Amino acid sequence: MDILSNITLGLGVAFQPENLLFCTLGVVIGTLIGVIPGIGPVGAMGLLLPATMYVSPEASIIMLAGIYYGAQYGGTITSVLVRIPGEATSIVTCIDGHEMARKGRAGAALGIAAWGSFIAGTVSVLILMLVAQPLASMALRFGPPEYFAIICIGLVLVTHLSQGSTLKALMMAFVGFILGGVGLDLVTALPRFTLGINELSDGIGIVPVVMGLFGVTEVLENLEGQETKVHPTETRVKNLWPTMADWARAKWPIVRGTLIGFFIGILPGGGGVLATFTSYAVERRISKHPEEFGKGAIEGVAGPETANNAAASGGLVPLLSLGLPTGPIMAMLFAALVIQGVQPGPMFISNHPQIFWGLVVSMYVGNVLLLVLNLPLIGVWVQILKTPGWMLYQLIFLFCLIGAYSVNNSTFDVLVMLVFGGIGYLMRKFRYDAGPLVLAFVLGPILEQNLRQSLLISRGDFSIFVTRPISGAILLLVLLILISNVLPYLRARRRARGQIRGAE
Repeated sequence: MDILSNITLGLGVAFQPENLLFCTLGVVIGTLIGVIPGIGPVGAMGLLLPATMYVSPEASIIMLAGIYYGAQYGGTITSVLVRIPGEATSIVTCIDGHEMARKGRAGAALGIAAWGSFIAGTVSVLILMLVAQPLASMALRFGPPEYFAIICIGLVLVTHLSQGSTLKALMMAFVGFILGGVGLDLVTALPRFTLGINELSDGIGIVPVVMGLFGVTEVLENLEGQETKVHPTETRVKNLWPTMADWARAKWPIVRGTLIGFFIGILPGGGGVLATFTSYAVERRISKHPEEFGKGAIEGVAGPETANNAAASGGLVPLLSLGLPTGPIMAMLFAALVIQGVQPGPMFISNHPQIFWGLVVSMYVGNVLLLVLNLPLIGVWVQILKTPGWMLYQLIFLFCLIGAYSVNNSTFDVLVMLVFGGIGYLMRKFRYDAGPLVLAFVLGPILEQNLRQSLLISRGDFSIFVTRPISGAILLLVLLILISNVLPYLRARRRARGQIRGAE
């Protein structure tokens, strides 16, 4: 009975005209961002983060979440038609989706992707409803030491699973901690790391940092490249409804992709990319015809496309029930709630049921909208693919300038955005991932707060972190993960020294 009343509350929130409008805007913008290669949902959410300050918390989180799961489908269109993944989670779809398009079956590929995404979105929202509240109730027993340990393992796993070098990821996380510590000290209220700049007394804003690292960096990176013209395989896509034979081959990949995507999405650092690769690997491994993969197997589209949408819902479980964002996109949603004065965590569902249940119901509504809107609009998205890059990136830079200034009406924030845009450009050149930096920047102050609260409770005794069973077990796991990262490096060095001695 309680679940029915909560769903009724969610329906009342989701179908308010303002929230329904923002849900529609979110999924349409998300699809558009997914279609346009390079920008990505993180950049789009960073651009729109200032706008969320002027609407209700429900509308802001509904719109940003819509951008996230809407981008998953938008990236599919470019992957199938032009073999360009508009979003990182659509990389795997290029393999078999484009091969299907070359055989004249683009409609079947896009149709099964749309239906798989809808099924995954529906099932994962139901699992989210069942899992989030019990997990939040269990987390109410946690104290500052347990939260300190949870944030530690989240950061370590994200750096461990991030793209590129683990050492570089750890370095970026350390930089994010330092940036998060800029401002007034939590206890003494004395300025730190401000370099005598008064504007930094309140800390560095998340909005200019994110817009610089993702929006401005994207513009700078594309300015140096040569613009390429996109030639879709099919400008008119037909036969969007999959045949019975397609459904027979795709039904179990859709089921497996939903479960794989949701549970990988819960893991810190997991996300849609890891879910899609895992789903594709599983389908290829258990297939009776593995030789068809890479040549247009519909299972290679259904499984990964289902997994990335399920992962979008899975990532909300630790964010809303534990206050732990598992990646840069979840960090954006975390920041949007904090800007609104709402703190994600164990008390979030009980203190703000209208936001949680409104978001849950709106995700189902958004998945229906994606199914209804996107299949008829595929021709429109194909035409948008032909937009000149120089025009697109000028508009992005203009939105960045307006967004950074509008938060506090401050030219200093614009300067911060430009500085981080230059830093982000250099980071990409030297292959440093911005994700761990953003995550550490958001979680750093929370980590410090729980660390200092724990030490106040124990009167400065650090053993509180290991004598309490839960925090001790989690920190032991953190240590094991760090050791597993260091051992291959030490073995490689030892092997290199052996080769040098052998040569001598």
